Amino acid sequence: MRDVNVGIVGLGNVGSGTLRILVENADQIALKLGFQLRVKAICSLEVHTQKLPERLGDVLKTTDWREVVSHPDVDIVAELVGGTTVAAEIINSAIAHKKSVVTANKELMALQGAEIWERAVAAGINLAMEASVAGGIPIHAVLREGISGDKIVALYGILNGTSNYILTEMERRGEPLQVILAEAQRKGYAEANPSADIDGWDARSKLAILAALAFGERILPQDIYTDGIRRISSIDFQYAHHLKHTIRLLCCAEQTPEGLSLSVRPALLPTSTILANVTGSYNAVWVKGRYGEDTFYYGRGAGSLPTGVAVVSDLMRVAREIRSGSPERVSPFAHERLGEYQPIPIGRQKRAYYLRFRVTDRPGIIAALAGILAEKKISLDAVLQLPCDTKGDLPFVITVEPTTWDALMEAVGQMSSLDFLLESPLALPMEKGL
Repeated sequence: MRDVNVGIVGLGNVGSGTLRILVENADQIALKLGFQLRVKAICSLEVHTQKLPERLGDVLKTTDWREVVSHPDVDIVAELVGGTTVAAEIINSAIAHKKSVVTANKELMALQGAEIWERAVAAGINLAMEASVAGGIPIHAVLREGISGDKIVALYGILNGTSNYILTEMERRGEPLQVILAEAQRKGYAEANPSADIDGWDARSKLAILAALAFGERILPQDIYTDGIRRISSIDFQYAHHLKHTIRLLCCAEQTPEGLSLSVRPALLPTSTILANVTGSYNAVWVKGRYGEDTFYYGRGAGSLPTGVAVVSDLMRVAREIRSGSPERVSPFAHERLGEYQPIPIGRQKRAYYLRFRVTDRPGIIAALAGILAEKKISLDAVLQLPCDTKGDLPFVITVEPTTWDALMEAVGQMSSLDFLLESPLALPMEKGL
């Protein structure tokens, strides 16, 4: 029986893990497939100086990705360089050469995945992208096939391991975000420029992909309201605990009577919920179906080997399809075609909210803030002030009953001009329905 050959472009963290698994686990992979899945070519700018697996054997080693894509014996191209420029060239060239593609590229798939899939179908080849979201959790396979008979009504996830590590360490140790971030950078958990993680952009791309799989709609990342964790402080965790909540960077996709509601932002979660107990660099996705109800998926969100497992599993699935010649492939987006859709604006979403203030203490502060909230028809739920000796920089919290984000932001904007405030109030949604 004919082997299926793989060309790997990119030997960074994910590429190196993928190569190691393909080489070290080759016998088990062959037992499962019934044929060999062989590495035929590898490409990296440092390929001639990198340490490669000892059992790799005689393969093409090149610094030019075009040699991999055009190699006559390569059946599947694994694009593992990331980004949206060179990666797009690699994938487009692979499709032009009628090579199937496996990718871990969340940014490119979120932006252009549906169009790339259409070109792949026209070329008669396949596209697989399991590793683009949640690393070692097979959430694509779950939505694409495992629970495809259900109608998804809500999906909530913790999809960025770096932010989750930072938040849970802040919670555990009571130290500022910048201290934990610097430590995460030293350990290699966070990039030198951490913006994609702590400002929510990484999680936004992942949610765009999962929303397409879950709801069958073409969602662009820029359609998703996104806020990061930069303003979260240790005092917020103290107040959250007082309210029997914790704080996580939460990805939300919910089908409402008005339409699909999408957001990525830090939120207060009740400590009794399963997502509140996802700690460290782990990821998790909670899915609610109309018929199957609740299912939960948990695992490593990143890392060389967990993500490598997802890439290799995709390579195996595509290799089977190449061998069987099946013309009826399952779309990587779980739907034959994606609809054109705009999520409902964040301003119309209704939630209870947590408002944290820093003020110079003086009489009449609560009355002034409550008056603005009342003017916007926002009802107070509770006022909380933990003991504090720094009257020149006094933190306290107001929680409010469910209101729209637009109304709350109008109130916050009006509050920001008050002379006793040291900074604009921090507003976080309180997710009660998980």
